[in-house]
Amino acid sequence: MKITAIKAWQIDLPLKEGRYSWSGGNYVEVFDSTVVAIETDEGLTGYAECCPLGSAYLPSYAKGVRAGLAEIGPHLIGCDPLALNEVNRRMDAALRGHPYVKAPVDIACWDILGKATGLPVYMLLGGAMQENVALYRAISQESPDQMAEKIAGYKAEGYTKFQLKVGGDANEDIDRIRATRAVLAVDDILIADANTGWTRHEAARVVGAVSDLDVYIEQPCASYAESVSIRRRTALPFILDEVIDGTDTLVRGIAEDAMDVINLKISKVGGLTRARLMRDLCVASGIPMTIEDTWGGDITTAAIAHLARSTPEKFCFSATDFNSYGTVTFAEGAPERVNGRMTAADRPGLGITPDFDLLGEPVLVIK
Repeated sequence: MKITAIKAWQIDLPLKEGRYSWSGGNYVEVFDSTVVAIETDEGLTGYAECCPLGSAYLPSYAKGVRAGLAEIGPHLIGCDPLALNEVNRRMDAALRGHPYVKAPVDIACWDILGKATGLPVYMLLGGAMQENVALYRAISQESPDQMAEKIAGYKAEGYTKFQLKVGGDANEDIDRIRATRAVLAVDDILIADANTGWTRHEAARVVGAVSDLDVYIEQPCASYAESVSIRRRTALPFILDEVIDGTDTLVRGIAEDAMDVINLKISKVGGLTRARLMRDLCVASGIPMTIEDTWGGDITTAAIAHLARSTPEKFCFSATDFNSYGTVTFAEGAPERVNGRMTAADRPGLGITPDFDLLGEPVLVIK
């Protein structure tokens, strides 16, 4: 089997809530997502999606996905899409870094592998370790009362895990954490996610001020060293996200006891091939994961669901149904939330079919 063409479509994904805000005053109202198709000489086509969280979150941006695909695409024509290691080797040889650009190519090749073997991707990633996966809900940064009110609303939809966007003014963040914990049941999970937004002294103040609460602290500072410094000052469970960007940082974090949980974002690490490796390292080391991505819609949610479903429940801290945050549905067969949980399809590959009437003409074609 050979790759004969790579195509990409751009699609806007407006938010139901109108705006998603996090640390540093950053926000997005309409996400710019890229849908990718890998076509083959045997009639099989694989699909994927990449949607960076704006341009001020990670070293990635929406137009960069499409520019990067134009750079690496010609090097992949004629390559066997089932030879995943060779596909990744060619991408790395053609473009240093930029894992988010390579992620949709890798994911689309997994989709082809599933279709070629007649198996859902979760089976190729290790098999069904759980029937469905628990979801968390991200709570956009607003006033303490507004965030508490939104949590109460999402609890009614079946969510029991909430990721609170903090990383702003330390005093207000303390109030946000206290106000939201107060509306939760004892067995609900609350995560205070600073998204690198606090300086070290601000983070030290916040973790000290909420030390009596049942709350996880996530990615308090911009650097690994700063965040680990805060880890050493608190007994609260600790999550790292942005600074765990590959196997090297993951291995370091495990060796140095830098975290209790990580957020494993598929596009941040370059696709399902590398995400699976990191997942397996975490399981072997006893580190649970939130399995997710930077953002996305139906196809991103499908990829998350397959990786999460193939992860033991004990180590799948939560996952994300990004397609429930937006107003646009563009793929048939995508996972749907049921009582705060979702599952991956049993159909071959990712189990989704893009709506090309909605997507329109591709913005990039490489043959």
